[in-house]
Amino acid sequence: MNLRRVFAVSHKEWREIVRDRVFFALAFLVPVSMMILLGYGLSLDVEGIPLAVLDEDHSSTSRDYAYRFIGSRYFDFRGYVTSERALNALLTENRIRAAIVIPPEFEKRLLSGKSAPVQTLIDGTFPFRAQTTKGYIVAINAAANMDLLAAHLSKAFGVSQEMVRDRLQPVRLETRYLYNQSLKSIWSLAPKLVMLILMISPPFLTALGVVREKESGSIYNIYVSTVSRGEFLVGKLFPYVAISMVNAGVLFVLATALFGAPFKGSVATFFAATLLYVICTTGIGLLVSVFVRTQIAAMIVVSIITLVPAVLYSGVLIPVFSLETTARMVAHILPAMYYTNIVTSCFMKGIGIASFWPDVVVLAGYALLLMGLGYVLFRKRTKG
Repeated sequence: MNLRRVFAVSHKEWREIVRDRVFFALAFLVPVSMMILLGYGLSLDVEGIPLAVLDEDHSSTSRDYAYRFIGSRYFDFRGYVTSERALNALLTENRIRAAIVIPPEFEKRLLSGKSAPVQTLIDGTFPFRAQTTKGYIVAINAAANMDLLAAHLSKAFGVSQEMVRDRLQPVRLETRYLYNQSLKSIWSLAPKLVMLILMISPPFLTALGVVREKESGSIYNIYVSTVSRGEFLVGKLFPYVAISMVNAGVLFVLATALFGAPFKGSVATFFAATLLYVICTTGIGLLVSVFVRTQIAAMIVVSIITLVPAVLYSGVLIPVFSLETTARMVAHILPAMYYTNIVTSCFMKGIGIASFWPDVVVLAGYALLLMGLGYVLFRKRTKG
């Protein structure tokens, strides 16, 4: 392999990238824009749920009960309503997502030692958020029951409420969250967005760069030149790998500085694994360019085989272990899942390569396989 010819091909490709302003913007601005838009727009935190209360009892006990929800950071109180019709209207118009209905004689039933039913209405159009909202309401209601019971037994037996609580809860569960103590979804999502964007951008650039020469006919200059197939592919792909690594650095800065995601691992290990991943995704673009002849077709094919699998089968939104058997098999076939494990380990857990070296080996295997297939299938000649 002649390095001078490789450099000449790379230099030519770089000049074409710089000359084409749209392609240049696609190469450098789109990944950053995607990171910012997805980082601010995609959130799994369920807080500030719009809530309204229908208090038909109008007692001090019912107000105290309602204030438990009103004062919670998980709910955004939108006011009291006077009727169920008004409550249903708010839910139908999506002005609230949950409601608490306190019936008449709420205080009277509690003071007489009877149970007092309370109705909860939750918008179920978003099942995940609805289930989480239900969990918040159940937890707040359980705390209210414990306080009422402790107060009643304390008064009846003449002991402190703290002693009553200890007797009622002999085993107290203390939860400690590891790796993401604040449970901020963006801390988990930001590293995975790096994976997602690097799954989309390099194949797009590579496929469009190669297919563009087919459409313009300039690839025939390569067919008749003395540049070998390997020299052409290395020279052609090197600028896109380099651009993607620059983008990876920018995305890393955005994830840590802009979104505050903690990075606890080795920077060198992270970027070494990222290089393998970029070579994999660049290889995907090379394979696509072999089978399509237009840039429109390249864009469609790349979006289908990268975007959808990277979102659904990599662990970005749904953990891989929660997928069905067939879906888990698909996830293990794709390189995105392995790189997701690496970025999560580097960012959140701070563990070294000794813990995720199998994922690195798989990525290296993917890189060799994809580039090897691209080399074999690419023909430096016209079809006669």
